[in-house]
Amino acid sequence: MKKTLKQLYKLADTQQPIACITAYDAAFAHWADQAGVDVILVGDSLGMVVQGQATTLPVTLDDMVYHTQMVQRGNQQAWCIADLPFMADKNLDSVLDAAAQLLKIGQADMVKLEGGQRIVPFVQALSARGIPVCGHLGLLPQSVLKKGYQVQGSTPDQAEQLLNDAKALVAAGIDLLVLECVPSELARQVTADLPVPVIGIGAGTGVNGQVLVSYDVLGLTPGRIPKFSANFLTGHHSVLAAFEAYVQAVKNKTFPTAAHEVG
Repeated sequence: MKKTLKQLYKLADTQQPIACITAYDAAFAHWADQAGVDVILVGDSLGMVVQGQATTLPVTLDDMVYHTQMVQRGNQQAWCIADLPFMADKNLDSVLDAAAQLLKIGQADMVKLEGGQRIVPFVQALSARGIPVCGHLGLLPQSVLKKGYQVQGSTPDQAEQLLNDAKALVAAGIDLLVLECVPSELARQVTADLPVPVIGIGAGTGVNGQVLVSYDVLGLTPGRIPKFSANFLTGHHSVLAAFEAYVQAVKNKTFPTAAHEVG
């Protein structure tokens, strides 16, 4: 049975962690689906882990539609979120067109946009058309040329701005929020203050769920995996077993630990 947004809210309301992982093709989606993940994210991170790009910026809308199509062919039950790529939000028409392609052609269940109050009009327009929207705050991969890969919200002013952005996105109509690389106490506060589920990556344990890049979960990423991640293939004999171990660790709240916190 296909997961619904209502079921994700029920998990959050009953304090059952939401397990989310990225996938970029039918095979990884199949094994993630079999492992019992609640959410699959088709992230523009594919630019770095699949295409070998230095950032997510070169990823195109055609790339995102193509990879979302593949994922949905392998996915049977998980809720599927697809990223709007860099500059797909240059104006309202562009946002609506990108979302339409990701849902109609890619068969995604939800679209994700990066940014705070700047994207409020886009969220409002998408929500008004019945399109489920996931926000993304904290470290924004599409803004790394200006802000870099570093913890966000570490000063009082930054924390206040992030919380205000989160509330503005909720008021505009987001249904989920991803928090990336923010201090755990700030993530806990944002989660407590918002009526929508919050999924963290490098945001500690006080959120409603966790998301990791599948290549990091399997130890396939060249070089060192991020501090907030872990190699779940260690000690397991298959991709399925590694994904199951990740899901179980999220559900049992044994991942993340203090060692995985950023800051």
